[in-house]
Amino acid sequence: MKLLTQEIRKKLPGLYTQEGKGGKAIAYVKFFTPDSNWSFFATEFDGEDTFFGLVEGFEKELGYFSLNELQQTKGPLGLSIERDLYWKPKTLEEIAPEMFASENGGD
Repeated sequence: MKLLTQEIRKKLPGLYTQEGKGGKAIAYVKFFTPDSNWSFFATEFDGEDTFFGLVEGFEKELGYFSLNELQQTKGPLGLSIERDLYWKPKTLEEIAPEMFASENGGD
């Protein structure tokens, strides 16, 4: 499976273009390991290799991840990372509301 099509490349904003939006930043693509619980939600892309977005693994955190590393990584059963073909863009606060509760008046 091709992780990043030309169509998705065109939709993804450049790095730092959603900076300051917090939970309102939109994740345009989701990658996941089918044989474990890791997911990568890309909100920005540098056009070459580097994404910024939400990573769900041992913890949920915002950070950078690499297309090359996604393409090379295998899960515990040897399965490659895939792109969620049915993903519809969502805000980060829709994906991980607990991370952005303070932005919405919560604790």
